[in-house]
Amino acid sequence: MPRKNAPQKVESQDHAHDDHQCSHDHGDAHAACGHNHGPQHIYIYSPSSAVLDKEGFRRGVARLKAMGHEVEIDQDALARSTRFAGDDETRLAAIHRAAASGADVAMISRGGYGLSRILGGIKYKAVAKAVEKGTHFVGQSDFTAFQSALLAKTGATSWSGPSLIADLGVEGEPDDIMLACLDDLFTGHGEGSGWRMNHEKPRADGTAAVRDVYFKNATLWGGNMAMLCSLLGTPYFPDIKGGVLFLEDVAEHPYRVERMFTQLLHAGVLKNQKAIVMGQFTGYNLAPHDKGYKMQVAIDWLRSQIKAPVLTNLPFGHVATKVLLPVGAKVSLSVEDRDALIYWGHAH
Repeated sequence: MPRKNAPQKVESQDHAHDDHQCSHDHGDAHAACGHNHGPQHIYIYSPSSAVLDKEGFRRGVARLKAMGHEVEIDQDALARSTRFAGDDETRLAAIHRAAASGADVAMISRGGYGLSRILGGIKYKAVAKAVEKGTHFVGQSDFTAFQSALLAKTGATSWSGPSLIADLGVEGEPDDIMLACLDDLFTGHGEGSGWRMNHEKPRADGTAAVRDVYFKNATLWGGNMAMLCSLLGTPYFPDIKGGVLFLEDVAEHPYRVERMFTQLLHAGVLKNQKAIVMGQFTGYNLAPHDKGYKMQVAIDWLRSQIKAPVLTNLPFGHVATKVLLPVGAKVSLSVEDRDALIYWGHAH
């Protein structure tokens, strides 16, 4: 019997997909596709907060090794300077060692905070060169600062996805959908991500909350909303026109999310996008004086301000079930009823 909610194959760009899934379709034709299906060289480094959960770190490394991969741990992955994984120079050096490692995947140990302090010292051309040679930089949360800056400075693609401790270092078994999407990255078979949006009431005029749409050749970008907003007005904020902007956050009350909507709106960012895709917003508590104000109210307000569709329930954020998303890649997006699909195709 297949696992409940297990990732399903998506044939090209159809909509026969489950609630959350990765898209891949290769059958057994591995020998002809030109990708490395053997063990991957994975480089683990810490560019943000210090590793506090040493057991989780060890579990994550052990799990990757048990999957058959070669794991290289940066020399300062467990360093500490106040709340950071080493001082600024130490963390910069770790990023540059990751770029020089020749690894298939460079994965952060954890997020937290710290990358904003060192954006001015990153050798973006060296990182972009590593990407060109095949290194996939993977992470989320604070890592959004790195991804946005890399995209703004070079146009290079990185991956929003799991971090070592939070996703692979969990007690018990990691989320199977996350693992399947990560395996797609390892094998080069990931083609897109499909999911089912929230059930929402129709608009006042009777039309669907999200109309059926299809468009292609849009730049996928975004990540953690607070980190993204913190970069507005800096050289590290990507100037994307006609993009698909995906957003997630944790421990941000809906009014704070709405306030960030207003910042992106008034800065002219949202009017230039083809779609806004809401990931998972978790870890907040409503207050008695909210009196019915909730995240849906903020989303409805945003829809009243922009023409682009605002999609919901993307399986990405500070949650166990997460897909991997190529930040900076050209994608198509399709919506049919509640089914949505972001498709970036297959790169040989």
